[in-house]
Amino acid sequence: MANLPTTEFEARTTDIPGLLIFDVNYVGDERGYFQEKYQKAKLTAVGMPEDFTVVQNSLSYNGKKGVTRGMHAEPWDKYISVVKGKVFAAYVDLREGDSFGKVVTTEINPNTTVFLPRGVANSFQTLEDDVYYLYSVNAHWSADNYEKYCFVNMADPALGINWPISLDKATVNDRDQNHPLLKDAKRFQ
Repeated sequence: MANLPTTEFEARTTDIPGLLIFDVNYVGDERGYFQEKYQKAKLTAVGMPEDFTVVQNSLSYNGKKGVTRGMHAEPWDKYISVVKGKVFAAYVDLREGDSFGKVVTTEINPNTTVFLPRGVANSFQTLEDDVYYLYSVNAHWSADNYEKYCFVNMADPALGINWPISLDKATVNDRDQNHPLLKDAKRFQ
């Protein structure tokens, strides 16, 4: 069997149960590089749940530095990667239990991916222009599921998120600016 270089995934656990951050390498030469963005066998070998089965991929293109989206928890698990660019990501556990309100932040670039369990709110802020944010989920998006989402305000001082670009200078839509504070947030069931 040939001994060829390949993509490797290394997992990091976080203070939010089930939220995993993966460091991902790439194989490059004079042509550029190759990288597996999602490889189920390798990811489950380092800790991703085996029952995570991708049914939909979605791409969020963000043209300008400072675009900030979220913070919402959906009724499905999500595997997040960045194809091009760099983002600051913030996560808040909105599930019932001891970790409710726990916050984790990280930077995601093409060599970092995240496994986000359902019920954990997610948000991101672009740190440069032309960011391609790719995510895979284990349930199809449907407007009918929107009532199952839980939301929290990304500017809530109780969260203590230190956004690299202050939110008053960021591009945030009205809906995301008006989410409830943590003390008033619906808990994910």
